[in-house]
Amino acid sequence: MLQRHLPLRGENDVGSDHSLKAAELRSADSRGRLSPHTEENNVSLQSELRNQEFIVAFEADMVPGESFHHADHVRLAFAYLSEYPALEALEKFSTALRRYATARGKPQLYHETITHAYFFLIRERMARFPTLDWDEFSRRNSDLLTWKDGILTHYYEEATLKSDLARMVFVFPDKVI
Repeated sequence: MLQRHLPLRGENDVGSDHSLKAAELRSADSRGRLSPHTEENNVSLQSELRNQEFIVAFEADMVPGESFHHADHVRLAFAYLSEYPALEALEKFSTALRRYATARGKPQLYHETITHAYFFLIRERMARFPTLDWDEFSRRNSDLLTWKDGILTHYYEEATLKSDLARMVFVFPDKVI
């Protein structure tokens, strides 16, 4: 399988030889007319292309397992939430993660509770600041990018997250905040 460098952690390049250069693109109005080429349109379009490219690359199994860490999971969830309605994004995200783990011979790595809990924490933060691109979102929400002793320790007992039940189905938080 051909693998190439992908923009995983908010890198500014589009990351694909075959993709359109975001800097050369302009958005179109409802009649297909090109809008003025402005920095604001360019930034929005670059984020959109990075989201779509990241999703496509991940679903095509082009992201090496050894370089896909917790912050990259958060980035991927952000990408799906930026491109799809929340429940559709959750289904696509969960399916893609399961497929990714299974393709590496490690289906036990998928954890339903952790996946869903982080997903909806990301969704909530995105709803609070709906115009943020990934770079700004990650700067403002660095607590979501921490894995060891991360945000879920505020919501879940350690034993709960280690349980087989929590791995198989979403379990509601069991800590009182």
